[in-house]
Amino acid sequence: MLIQHRQKNTERWPNLWDLSVGGGVISGDTSQSAVERELMEEIGLKISFDRIRPAITVNFASVFDDIYIINKDIDLSNLKLQEEEVQEVKSATLEEVLRKIDEGIFIPYHKSLIVLLFAMKDQMGTRTMAEK
Repeated sequence: MLIQHRQKNTERWPNLWDLSVGGGVISGDTSQSAVERELMEEIGLKISFDRIRPAITVNFASVFDDIYIINKDIDLSNLKLQEEEVQEVKSATLEEVLRKIDEGIFIPYHKSLIVLLFAMKDQMGTRTMAEK
């Protein structure tokens, strides 16, 4: 999983590790156009989301998070990090992310969400096998 270390002076969750990439929509955005923009802004990666849907949508009282899973080999040395938002990025295993949550240096996501994201990395949906 590609994770990013947020800058020390960010407004929300300063100096913590996080999933890559996060952000909000602006007027006129779709979920897909917003994630494309944020991906380019934060780590300099261009991916078209025209035919990609969120793997998970998590609802809150007045907002929601769309979570996309992109299974792609990325050369981290080619990424251009947004200095205002991101200190560094790295590839992490499930165990590394869970350990960072335990250490209080990762945004305190539910561990079950992280486990689910790793389980879904090679397939969409809620079942372990395709429908027959």
